[in-house]
Amino acid sequence: MSRIFRFFIAIALVSGVLLYAISSLNSEQGYSGENTLTIYNWGDYIDADLINRFEKETGMKVIYETFDSNEAMMTKIKQGGTHYDIAIPSEYMIDKMRKEKLLVQLDHSKLPNLKYIDKRFMDLPFDPKNHFSVPYFWGTVGITYNPKMLNGKEIDSWSDLWDPELKNQILLVDGAREVIGMGLNSLGYSLNDTDKGHLLEAKNKLDSLTPNVKAIVGDEIRLLLENQEAAVGLVWSGVASEIMAENEDLEYVVPKEGSNLWFDNMVIPKTAKNVDGAHQFINYMLDPKIAAQNTEYVSYSTPNKAALQYLPKEMVEDERFYPSSELTEKLEVYENLGKENLAYYNELFLQFKMHRK
Repeated sequence: MSRIFRFFIAIALVSGVLLYAISSLNSEQGYSGENTLTIYNWGDYIDADLINRFEKETGMKVIYETFDSNEAMMTKIKQGGTHYDIAIPSEYMIDKMRKEKLLVQLDHSKLPNLKYIDKRFMDLPFDPKNHFSVPYFWGTVGITYNPKMLNGKEIDSWSDLWDPELKNQILLVDGAREVIGMGLNSLGYSLNDTDKGHLLEAKNKLDSLTPNVKAIVGDEIRLLLENQEAAVGLVWSGVASEIMAENEDLEYVVPKEGSNLWFDNMVIPKTAKNVDGAHQFINYMLDPKIAAQNTEYVSYSTPNKAALQYLPKEMVEDERFYPSSELTEKLEVYENLGKENLAYYNELFLQFKMHRK
């Protein structure tokens, strides 16, 4: 037997012993599929205290992982390397996942707290009758701006961003649907437009915005706007709420032309190993007091109607984050555009980013 062969045999034996030891340890500590819950969520999108409470109340061990895009989340779930019991994708991705049979159908009899969700946010086109998902948070895409940095100028329209006075003053979130959508909305087109002529027109208009764009950034947009590194930002409403709490000079507006109304929902991926535990956690998060605590931490808008009574009055009466029905009628939910159309959105967005350089 060669020395190299004996070396690999030794490695295999050691690996086997380690795997057995880890498996035994997990079993002794109760970390099996039945009492371990693996959650896949956006970063900083839940109050960690609620996870701790759930663990104490149920005896389950929660393993919590995060993703930074719907596409990254779906890719990992399709690969199946980790058996996530709960994921929290956005509406258009839920539509895609259910059509690709990547989701477990929910047992509503195990979700009695579902009755607390506002009916406006149930039975939407991306998941008819909520067979596969339960609302978690919702919100809008809009503009955060600092009037003091703009000499008192107010913003209420997408077209305002093209004002030459805003040179090098705008931060954009690093999202193709959000930025291309802004271009489409500014021209009066739908956020879900797939006409390549319209999309190219939107991209060309965005190119003309380049002198005003200081940067296209990720999560750091919060800190940059708080610290007045830029006067204007294209952001999600929850981000706006967070930074406005830190800097009272900031305002948030949903442009009058319309914008995106988004939803993030809880789902159970097909590869889940603890479906009963997943239902238990979803129902726990639907409890009005739990939902209210989570809402105060995350700062996004809750779909839990019963939770509103436990939230500060100034929060739930703020129409910037709980907009009127007149405004929500102008908003659009992202649709699943299909692989080809989404690829074209991403291509145009990449061209726009390269144009800036």
